[in-house]
Amino acid sequence: MWTRAGLKNRAKEVVRANYWKTVLAALILSLIAGGLYGAGGARNSSSFMEGTGDYGSYHFFSEMGISPMFAAMAVGVILVVVLIIIAVALVVNIFLINPLVVGIRRFFYTNLHEKAEIRELAFSFDHSYKNAVKTMFFRDLYTFLWSLLFVIPGIVKSYEYRMIPYLLAQYPDMPMEQAFETSRRLMDGNKWKAFVLDLSFILWFFLSGITGGLVGLFYVQPYFEQTAAALYDAITIERPVFGGMGPGSGSSFQTWNGQQASQGYQGYQGYGQNPGSQAMDAGYTPVGNDPQQNNVQGNDVQENNIQGSNTQENNTQESNIQ
Repeated sequence: MWTRAGLKNRAKEVVRANYWKTVLAALILSLIAGGLYGAGGARNSSSFMEGTGDYGSYHFFSEMGISPMFAAMAVGVILVVVLIIIAVALVVNIFLINPLVVGIRRFFYTNLHEKAEIRELAFSFDHSYKNAVKTMFFRDLYTFLWSLLFVIPGIVKSYEYRMIPYLLAQYPDMPMEQAFETSRRLMDGNKWKAFVLDLSFILWFFLSGITGGLVGLFYVQPYFEQTAAALYDAITIERPVFGGMGPGSGSSFQTWNGQQASQGYQGYQGYGQNPGSQAMDAGYTPVGNDPQQNNVQGNDVQENNIQGSNTQENNTQESNIQ
């Protein structure tokens, strides 16, 4: 059973071992989050303009000696510009930022097992890019729709979908339905504990705020992201991603796996021995040990043993002849 102290201690050790690269990855994530907040500011500006429409805006412009016709045109142009900014921000978020988020999650997960390289951030652009875009888009959409019901349902769903980026980082070909289902299963009974884990960083983020973000940049953000990756690793060790799953365990999984098998792809089952410490995709080197590679190595060892036995037998026969 994982503990907050255990996850944090592991995260601190890993960050120290690969410090500057974790800082750079966390900085990129912070810049991405800043861009999202900027888009939110644009939406707030749109709301403000809508609130000052009709009589309010005309009254304001009339006091400045501007005709109502010109005022209406100015307000319309501003609204159009704001809407364009929002549309561009959404497109950038869907097609650029979300795949980068998956890559960042992969970086911190890989960093638990070996010193990760910055190139991991571009992982999704080379591996099942369309699947990552689609799955992350619907994750954001569902979270937003649940948030409309009040804040709390949105928070609950955000924790329920928390493992989706990590699943895509480790298994980029995983179908969208399977990613949602697996994240829901992994977080079942862990949502509250994950919330408390996040809450335990509140003083660190407060310290980051009063230092102008310096503490956050050089310590808190890498520490927090590495702890989050350690949480995913700990949960998947306790609950293997494909534990109890296989052909017939779900219609979407069965259909997908059957299609892949017909195309000569092994599917997920071959990586089900210890998925909590592996990251794989078709043709990509896993983070942990590859069971297939281990089997091949085992066969080589057996072959060497057989050859050695044959050599000994030949030597014995030769001695008897002499």
